[in-house]
Amino acid sequence: MEKENKKKNSAEILKLIQENYEVNTVADLSSALKDMFSEALQQMMNAEFDAAIGYDRYDKTVEKTNYRNGVTKKNLKSEFGTFEFETPRDRNGEFEPQIVPKNVRDISGIEWKIISLYARGLSTREINEQIKELYGIEVSSTMISNITDKIIPEIKEWQNRPLDELYTFVFIDAVHFSVREENRVVKKAAYIVLGINKEGYKSIIGIWIGENESAKFWLSVLNDMKQRGTNDILIICSDNLTGIKEAINAAYPNAIQQRCIVHMIRNSVKYVSYKDLKPFCSDLKEIYTSKDEQTGYDKLQEVKEKWEDKYSSAFKTWEDNWDSISPFFNFSDRIRKIMYTTNTIESLNRQFRKYTKTKSVFPTDMSLLKCLYLASKKIEEKWNQPYRDWGPILSELTIVFEGRL
Repeated sequence: MEKENKKKNSAEILKLIQENYEVNTVADLSSALKDMFSEALQQMMNAEFDAAIGYDRYDKTVEKTNYRNGVTKKNLKSEFGTFEFETPRDRNGEFEPQIVPKNVRDISGIEWKIISLYARGLSTREINEQIKELYGIEVSSTMISNITDKIIPEIKEWQNRPLDELYTFVFIDAVHFSVREENRVVKKAAYIVLGINKEGYKSIIGIWIGENESAKFWLSVLNDMKQRGTNDILIICSDNLTGIKEAINAAYPNAIQQRCIVHMIRNSVKYVSYKDLKPFCSDLKEIYTSKDEQTGYDKLQEVKEKWEDKYSSAFKTWEDNWDSISPFFNFSDRIRKIMYTTNTIESLNRQFRKYTKTKSVFPTDMSLLKCLYLASKKIEEKWNQPYRDWGPILSELTIVFEGRL
């Protein structure tokens, strides 16, 4: 029904254009749309003025405390071109228009309003409702796509921007989305890399859209970072991503690889019954809070011996991956809190989910990338402070990684 109404409205608008304008070329159509837009905007301004002054032009029944005082003319620039526009004046000088403010001469910013709404995760329908309410203009999904395409050059520039020569910490993860491809819906992964620089500030290093995780793919991501100027990474934190270990060894062999302890705990407790969950987690905590690696490994053997009869599978990943679990034992609690969990990037991923929750399926890879890029700009606006206690953290890193900072 909604689709039929839109077609009917479009047909009526086309009929109106044909009745009032001689439309033979694209330029004629553009001129007609410009006239219709300027007339609609002028009517909206006049209605706003009537509401502000308290009576319309021909109303003689009200007691007047303020009077009309002519108009101010100016040229307005819009997405339909430039046209002359009149702002009504009142004798008391109290009228402050909202439709087109007094000093504004360019309203083509409607396009950036649409981009801003797109960045906030609004659906096409919600964007249309917002723009219609603000400007009285209908915007189709095609129009929204065309407008947001304006940021593609900006995205490409961002993807190729120079990076810092060194990052103290780098967090890597992947978030999966549904994307339409060749008339079917497939799962695509957005591979996110987040870094902390020498000054302690977070930034999103890059977003890559791909299909399957592999050592080859991750190596291409890390090599891209090298090509853009990152020659060294001190610590790389990740979950058990397919191929990541081999890729890091090839691209940044001097980087310390740290597996996320929180994910290790989750992988273990999935084998544990609810009645044993609390004491089991309490025992696991004694492993990763140990004062050093040897104590932690000894505690792992103790806990394994205690629970092995019931939950032997819960400890296999700890023993198989101890070399990438144990590095954080060599650091103070300040640094341990940063590197032993990927919560930093998981928090980022949750925010991406919030911005994309209205879009169940993305029409293309680029539409997904546009949405994530715009969301990342919003998210990074809040990252205006370095990590807490960064001074002592940097001092420790400088000692541990002598000659690299």
